Amino acid sequence: MKRNKYLFVFWMLLAITLAGGIFTKVYVSLEGQGEQERKFHVVASFYPVYIAACNVAEGIPDVVLECLSEPQTGCMHDYQLTPQDMILLSKADLFLVNGGGIENFLVEVGQAYPKLAVRKASEGLDLQEGENAHVWMDTRLYAQMVQNIAGALEEADPAHAELYQKNADRYCGEIGNLTDELEGLRKAAAGKPVVIFHEAYAYVAQELGMEVVYCLDLDEERQVSAHEVAEVMQAISENRVSVIFAEELYGKDMGDAVKAETQAKVCYLDALVRGRYEPESYLLAVEANIKALRQALGAE
Repeated sequence: MKRNKYLFVFWMLLAITLAGGIFTKVYVSLEGQGEQERKFHVVASFYPVYIAACNVAEGIPDVVLECLSEPQTGCMHDYQLTPQDMILLSKADLFLVNGGGIENFLVEVGQAYPKLAVRKASEGLDLQEGENAHVWMDTRLYAQMVQNIAGALEEADPAHAELYQKNADRYCGEIGNLTDELEGLRKAAAGKPVVIFHEAYAYVAQELGMEVVYCLDLDEERQVSAHEVAEVMQAISENRVSVIFAEELYGKDMGDAVKAETQAKVCYLDALVRGRYEPESYLLAVEANIKALRQALGAE
């Protein structure tokens, strides 16, 4: 009898201990859930939008900023939403996108989450024709994107409006320094013809005052025909093109062909669609582009 009594007490104590642990975990979980609910959750679609938002929201309490895509995803034209993406968006208070047709999945997001606030960073900006919305490549337009993002954050989180604007103004000041450097390059570039191997570089040409005489939009799936190669060489010859803007990741083969057949210089530029998720990443990448441009334009 005593043995059975001791066993009973033992099992009772064990049950109480286990129950206590379970209730503690549930309590902690609920507490954590409540803590998450008090945060302001912002999701950015991809790299340039994320970096801009990262600077605008820097140091502001209770803001959780995440990027929908991975750092090396690149442009979002053909991006397919994953179940993980949809879960991330389900927790968002604000979804920041580039707009202009870059994110083709916005209809799907709107259908799944009709109450989710979606704000376009390129809203009101002067986009180039042909659904070319790579506006972040022009530093002047990128600064406007930053201010649009600040406005979206201020609207959604008015308690920190002053801090958002202060951060945006500081970051735009740093972008302005790059704009000044590019303005200095206009003297060597303005009016010159240029061939580009990515439509994003039309915005670089725009900022430098150059004329795009031919665009061969290369990406990972693009197969270049012999006819297109001939057209590129013809455009270079007829327009006396001395410089080509290309992305090394996808344009190296065409760049090598150009260098073998012509006297034109190939200037490899970062398209700024991928990189490290650090606040200064955009500034450093544009600085590297400016250095490459100086060399290609003979403006060192």
